[in-house]
Amino acid sequence: MWRMHKETLITIGVIAVLLAVFLATRSRDMDYSAKYTGSDLKTNKSGRQNTYAKYLDRHAGAATGAKDIPIDIFSYTAAEGAAELVNFEGEARALRTEEGGFVEYSVYVEKAGLYNIYLEYFPVEARGIPIERSLLINGETPFLGAEQLAFQRVWGDAPTGVKIDNQGNEIRPSQVEKPRWEAAYLKDYMGYFTTPYQFYFKAGDNTIRFDGINEPMAIRKIHVTGVAVTPAYADYIKKFNAGGFQNTNQTFMEKIQGEAALYRSDPSLYAVYDRSSGATEPVSVAKIKLNMIGGQSWRVSGQWIEWEIDAPEDGMYRLSVKARQNYNRGFVSNRTLRIDGEIPCQEVAAIPFKYNNKWTLVTFKDKDGNDLYFPLAKGKHSIRFDITLGELGEMLNIMEESVFRLNEIYRKILVLTGPEPDPYRDYRVDYVYPDVITAMAKESKILYKLVDDLTAYSGERGSQAASALTLARQLELFVKKPHKIPQMLINFKGNISGLGDSLNGLAQSQLDIDYLVVSAKDAKLPVVHENFAVAAIHELKSFFVSFFVDYNNLGDVYKGEDVVDVWMLSGRDQSVILKAMIDDTFTPVTGVKVNVKLVAPDAVMPAVVAGTGPDAALSIPQGDPVNYAIRSAAMDLSQFGSFDQMKAEFYDSVFVPFRYGGGTYGLPEAQYFNVMFYRTDIMAELGLDPPQTWEDLINILPVIQKSNMNVGIPSVATTSDFSNFLAQLYQRHGTLYNEDGSRTMLDSEISVDAFDAYTKFFTHYKAPTVYDFVNRFRTGEMPLGFADYTTFNTLEVFAPEIRGLWDFGLMPGVRQPNGEIDRSVPTGSVASMIFSNAKKPEAAWEFLKWWVSADTQVRFGRELESVMGAAARYPTGNMKAFQRLSWGSREMAVLSEQRSWTVGTPEVPGGYYVNRHIVNAVRRVLNEGEDTRETLLDYSRTINDELIKKRKEFGLE
Repeated sequence: MWRMHKETLITIGVIAVLLAVFLATRSRDMDYSAKYTGSDLKTNKSGRQNTYAKYLDRHAGAATGAKDIPIDIFSYTAAEGAAELVNFEGEARALRTEEGGFVEYSVYVEKAGLYNIYLEYFPVEARGIPIERSLLINGETPFLGAEQLAFQRVWGDAPTGVKIDNQGNEIRPSQVEKPRWEAAYLKDYMGYFTTPYQFYFKAGDNTIRFDGINEPMAIRKIHVTGVAVTPAYADYIKKFNAGGFQNTNQTFMEKIQGEAALYRSDPSLYAVYDRSSGATEPVSVAKIKLNMIGGQSWRVSGQWIEWEIDAPEDGMYRLSVKARQNYNRGFVSNRTLRIDGEIPCQEVAAIPFKYNNKWTLVTFKDKDGNDLYFPLAKGKHSIRFDITLGELGEMLNIMEESVFRLNEIYRKILVLTGPEPDPYRDYRVDYVYPDVITAMAKESKILYKLVDDLTAYSGERGSQAASALTLARQLELFVKKPHKIPQMLINFKGNISGLGDSLNGLAQSQLDIDYLVVSAKDAKLPVVHENFAVAAIHELKSFFVSFFVDYNNLGDVYKGEDVVDVWMLSGRDQSVILKAMIDDTFTPVTGVKVNVKLVAPDAVMPAVVAGTGPDAALSIPQGDPVNYAIRSAAMDLSQFGSFDQMKAEFYDSVFVPFRYGGGTYGLPEAQYFNVMFYRTDIMAELGLDPPQTWEDLINILPVIQKSNMNVGIPSVATTSDFSNFLAQLYQRHGTLYNEDGSRTMLDSEISVDAFDAYTKFFTHYKAPTVYDFVNRFRTGEMPLGFADYTTFNTLEVFAPEIRGLWDFGLMPGVRQPNGEIDRSVPTGSVASMIFSNAKKPEAAWEFLKWWVSADTQVRFGRELESVMGAAARYPTGNMKAFQRLSWGSREMAVLSEQRSWTVGTPEVPGGYYVNRHIVNAVRRVLNEGEDTRETLLDYSRTINDELIKKRKEFGLE
């Protein structure tokens, strides 16, 4: 009997598996065209009307200009901050324009129509961030995107070149600016539109104005040109005299290693080490060899890498590249080929590299599979690969606009249902908002078509297309069954966020390059050997080497008593950058040898107690220096002679947590503080201005909450973030402790008033205590909130669908009797410190002083951002260094002013008890409805008792 049941279960299981495979295959191959065929998907009166796509639609009947209109750059009609340069970088005359300035020209156009704008510029050295300008035509910004035109800088390896440490590992050279004259058409910096922007000019006189948003630049040429068209290969080749490009050596072949690139648009595009494949040239498993370029850093549209080739004679040459795209399954990475700065033909305007785990040699071909041969004159030529989104760009633009419209739909439903609808109530969404149902039906069709387009483009249905399909089906369900909308609203919001994440993922276009090949017709191209045997041998070698190589020791490793041992508690990327800087700058200048070791944070205390710890440690949590000092395990850094000089580069507030008993036991590396983020579009829609005081916030809360939106105020409900309570306290000129830190001042009237004001936001004004700020900000459900300023980087990178629709500003404050608004906020940091048992304290101090200096922090911050991207922009605590990092001028002004309002919170023996019981007090008021005064006073007594015990324990008064 059991055998029969067993066989039956097995049979059912096999049938279920086969059915699942069949359904998955059917779903993957399904064509959804029947759902949208015959529908008008372009006409859409909802959503943003100021986009470039809508701009082109409005001028769809306009002719394209054919005449090139040069502009005399020195004959401007108005300007501010413009200066003529004489004998500048090979030019007799050039015009320098400044950040914060503008230059305006009058342009006469004979024939109304659409034109490109072309200019040649020189990236003047400044802070090293991309140059940005905004464009106005006839006094107006023509469309969204024209207010943020980016111009790339030029970077390359430092003259020092590749170095080798004493372990035999190659150390990549630093990236330095190598400015030169560059040519550019004004185009979409996001890359969704791959051709240059087309601007409509009326017949007659027009004005164009460039406003300086970020960084200065010099200009030598501006032209309003006819719309640029890239020719097909057949037309391109006709422009050359075939008889003048006859190779005498038909077997010529030259291999250019990817890591030998001369120039790049971004300092992150340096040579890297690949040990994942035995087919990478040159291969290495034991030592670091810089053997490829590109990778994760080469992913953002518009980035480029440039090599130089030397043609031995006038002739026809084909180009090949050994590449690997193993980052995004079901996705294509595209590159544009430029030879001597020009795209030769349409066939290389978007070269596709499909997903493959192995290296592949790609030779550029036409649509019929024939090799493309390019005429090159004898001598040097530049070969550049730009990231382009190709056909995918249009799909991403459609996806971005869909996300924007879906968020509008969600916010409209939110007004009716609230964020957590009653599951037993029929809100009759279809009756109250019939336009929402109509919009959902249309968005469903748009997304179904998008799924088909993405699948056809990549050849398979990837995870990004799956998120669009999920949302399309859900919208279709809502149209058929509107009563389901409130029940599934939270899921609907999550699906919109998922589509936004897919948008960000699809815009990533990573690619590895091992080498390039330039060859004549009969040359034998290299064969890429990457098979099972090569992979197996490579992995075996890597396995055995791992027993002998210590990957925690970085760069040059020294032995002996005259070495400073430094432990770093942050990531490997940070450690590698720091060690490279030590080896190429600090040690050669000072003669101090430094070993850097990457360790986990919980490894430091046991090592210090056991006497096997380091001389110094970096990235130590804020509270640790004083905790070590209490136990006589940390060195007072203020005893060193140059301390006061070094300290002048920081705000005093950032040192407060490291002071104890008249000494200073840590140096600040980073500095964190809150600012106010707000959605400009939603605030304008509601007719609100960003609040300047907390009273202003209370006054506008009803308007925001009436639309079932809310404000993000840091809460201790799920975390220990009571930064807003401290802001309320400091803005009222209160303190957390008395002068010597022996007791808390939470029982003062100021503290009670601040605590009451803070908790009322949650008890009286119903601000949410649990929320995901970034996602709610993206959807618009939380159009205003307070968060650490590094959230700016997250939003810039991971929320492209709301670009231009948000901003950040100073924190609200408390108005003082003299009318001034006190905007004080608490500040946090991580520290560097020297332990009391350091073998060479003077040498360790020299190292720490160098580490927190402006020049070192600037270089570290730039290199960290180049490795990890803009989302990892370094929040240095050094004021001088901060002013030279990659912040825009407006953002820097806001952050500098808010930084001036920062207040440090002291660390005292038993301070952990203060944090714990402030959190407990807030939770009792929020969860149990306790009285704010009595609750805070009760916990104040408990805290003071613990502080007394701790002071007695350490022999303090």
